[in-house]
Amino acid sequence: MLNILILCTGNSCRSILGEALINHLAGDRFHAFSAGSHPTGKVNANALATLVRNGISTDGFTSQSWDEFDGKGIDIAITVCDQAAGEVCPAYLNTIIRAHWGLPDPAHAIGTDEEIAQAFQATYDALSIRIHKMLALPIEDMNSADITKALNEIGKS
Repeated sequence: MLNILILCTGNSCRSILGEALINHLAGDRFHAFSAGSHPTGKVNANALATLVRNGISTDGFTSQSWDEFDGKGIDIAITVCDQAAGEVCPAYLNTIIRAHWGLPDPAHAIGTDEEIAQAFQATYDALSIRIHKMLALPIEDMNSADITKALNEIGKS
């Protein structure tokens, strides 16, 4: 089983949705975690509501620092926001496979409750598509360079 760390700045929305989706869809191939470079310390209520609407458990999610994962056997790190992609990552991430799947932050959505829920659902849907594409890859049989290339291509879709 490969360990995947989904990274974002605040670790309250996109990275939480990514962690939840991978763990929900991947079976015993991957185990996902999420963290942030500057975690908010609180999971966004709209992210949790999105998981509930889509039939995924919300148990155990926390907003935590990427420093918590030093020495934890992470195989792949995927950034899901532009800020985290541009930041200097901790040294332990320099030796693992890294990819970028940038998405707009639904926490910045404005409008009615329904419009905000739609923004979170759009982020969920985009991550779901990307994760399904990742799950279709024979990652276990690929080398690091090919995995990086394939994951970054998925992030461009």
